[in-house]
Amino acid sequence: MQILIWLMIIVSQVTAQDTSQIIKEIMKKQESCWNKGDLDCFMDDYWESDSLMFISKDQVYYGYENTMKRYQMDYPDKEAMGHLSFDFIFMQPLSETYYYVVGKYHLKRTAGDLQGHFTLLWKKINGEWLIVADHSS
Repeated sequence: MQILIWLMIIVSQVTAQDTSQIIKEIMKKQESCWNKGDLDCFMDDYWESDSLMFISKDQVYYGYENTMKRYQMDYPDKEAMGHLSFDFIFMQPLSETYYYVVGKYHLKRTAGDLQGHFTLLWKKINGEWLIVADHSS
């Protein structure tokens, strides 16, 4: 019985590490998309739903389309987008289908650099990990 419990713990830890690596790779792709000035590509990993939630320092946006419009308004071209990079602070599985990520973003651009923190809630939907809630400020 103890061996079975230990195997379950090991499998759980390996799965969490695998998921953590998958999410890091997705976010590395997001950095690349952003840095090419491609918002459509950057948004590929957000849940295309009216239930998507994006929380900025001053407002809550609901839905994929509203989130995309916000990005388009704030970052209308590649110059305004600048160069994005992420640093991870904390990654934690919440269940087999939810993952919690906290990190920092750095945006280097000629209009002035920006940086802050983000909290992401990821959900596995139809076999894909997607951002269902994003709090960036």
